Amino acid sequence: MSKPIDQPENQPEQRLFGSMPFLDHLEELRKRLLKAFGAVILTAMAALYFADPIMRWFVAPLGNIKLHVTEVTGSFTAYLKVALITGLIAALPIVFYQLWAFVSPGLYQKERKLTLAVVGSATVLFVAGALFCYYVVLPWSLQFMIGFSGDLLSPIITVNSYLTFTGMLMLGFGAGFELPIVAYILGRFGVISSSTLAKGRRFAVVIILVVAAFLTPTPDVFTQLLLAVPLYVLYEISIITVRITGKKG
Repeated sequence: MSKPIDQPENQPEQRLFGSMPFLDHLEELRKRLLKAFGAVILTAMAALYFADPIMRWFVAPLGNIKLHVTEVTGSFTAYLKVALITGLIAALPIVFYQLWAFVSPGLYQKERKLTLAVVGSATVLFVAGALFCYYVVLPWSLQFMIGFSGDLLSPIITVNSYLTFTGMLMLGFGAGFELPIVAYILGRFGVISSSTLAKGRRFAVVIILVVAAFLTPTPDVFTQLLLAVPLYVLYEISIITVRITGKKG
C-alpha cells in the first residue's frame, strides 16, 4: 500500500484504476467503509448521551405544535434516530477522509497532500446544506404541509415521522451541497471537463430538478426549488472548479 521508492512525485500511483486487482479494490473499499461506519456508531453513541438537548433543537421549528408517540418503543426509537443523525453529521470528517483515502491514490502526490482541504471543504459544504435546510427550508415546508389541515383537520404528528422527515430533508440538502467536491474529483480523474459541464447546462437543469425532487421528501414544488436553485449555483461553481483544477490534456 506504500508508495514505490522509484516513483516520480509528479506521477499518480495508478492504484485506483491501474495496477491494483479489482478484488483488492473491493477489499480496500470494504475496510474504508467499515472504518467510516465504526466512526458513525461511536459518535452516535456519544450523541445519545446528549440526546435530550439535541431533540429540543430538532423539534424547535415546530413551535407550539406537540409531537406524539403511538408505540411503546416510540420514544426510544425517536432518541435513537436523533443520535444516529447527529452521529452521522459529527463523523463526517472521518467518513470523508476514508472516502478520500480510497480515491486519492489515483491522483498525483501533490494532490494527495490536499487531504485537509478536501475533507474540510466537504464537511463544511455538507453542514452548510443541512443548516440551510434547517433554518430556511424546514420552517417553510412545515408551515406549508401542516397548513393543509385547515380548520377541518387536526394533525397528530408522531415524533418518529417528524424526525424521519426532518432527517431526510437535512441529509438530502447536505448531500446535494457536495456537488463541487464530486466535480473536483471527477475532473482530476479526467471523467468530466469544464467544457462538457458548460455545454450540458440545459441537461443539468433537468437532472437537478429530478435530484431535488428525489432528495426532498415533500411533494411541493417550492421546497424542491429551494434545493434546486442552490444546486444550480453549485453546478456553476463546479464548472469553474473543474476548469481550474481539472485534468489537462
